[in-house]
Amino acid sequence: MSPDTWKIVGYVAGVIAGLYALVGLLLFLFQAKLVYFPSLDMEGSPSDAGLAFEPVSIKTVDGVTLSGWFVLSNQHSVVLLFLHGNGGNISHRLESLRQFHAIGFSTLIIDYRGYGQSEGETTEEGTYRDAEAAWKFLTIDRGIREEDIVLLGRSLGGAIAAHLATLVKPRALVLESTFTSIPDRGSEIYPYFPVRLLSRIEYNTLSKLQAVRCPVLVVHSPEDEIVPFNHGQRLFNAATPPKEFLQIQGGHNDGNFVSGERYTQGLRSFIDRN
Repeated sequence: MSPDTWKIVGYVAGVIAGLYALVGLLLFLFQAKLVYFPSLDMEGSPSDAGLAFEPVSIKTVDGVTLSGWFVLSNQHSVVLLFLHGNGGNISHRLESLRQFHAIGFSTLIIDYRGYGQSEGETTEEGTYRDAEAAWKFLTIDRGIREEDIVLLGRSLGGAIAAHLATLVKPRALVLESTFTSIPDRGSEIYPYFPVRLLSRIEYNTLSKLQAVRCPVLVVHSPEDEIVPFNHGQRLFNAATPPKEFLQIQGGHNDGNFVSGERYTQGLRSFIDRN
């Protein structure tokens, strides 16, 4: 090739390298924007789903005030601590609350810091503190026995629930449509970037789960388009017995509804057995 051709090739290679470095820098600096998708707009309350509830305000150890709802049921002694996924807020989980109530469970659902009407800015450590504050609300403020509380985490909430389960002694832990870790999932989405080196957010569900000593139920759908089915399989393999796997149908955000009775009865039966 002529010298001019080499100059063009060098220029193009430099541009590509620069763009690659720029995208890598953006992934490093703004990864929180790729993980958290909070909404501040409340689109309803449990009363819109025909549920009696109590709005609650919970203070975290670092002084952040969280907003939540306590939906009560007299059918079962078990209380679900429901930790939702990374998008929206608690008002987008009304149908899930109705589903849990229909099978007899009371449910405490909270918004993480930065979501809904909760104060603060969302961070990984912050969400862990939020879950710990919700646990203390149930066990200390409300006097509910640890063995009557089930941690149910969906998607991102599963990683948070798994962390909490390493610190406390719940009746059981349910991981629904949950990933093994953010770096694992990120490296699948961005295979040409060193995501594991760039990631400042971990949510390492897999490693946390290995330290959990309560019964574990992993719920996942092969049709999940956001968190691949093999993540659920790997979590199940890592969990210490007693453990169960509930395979459902449907996508990431509607599997519990698409599966209907298979989901609700599977959840109820697991909790009753444990």
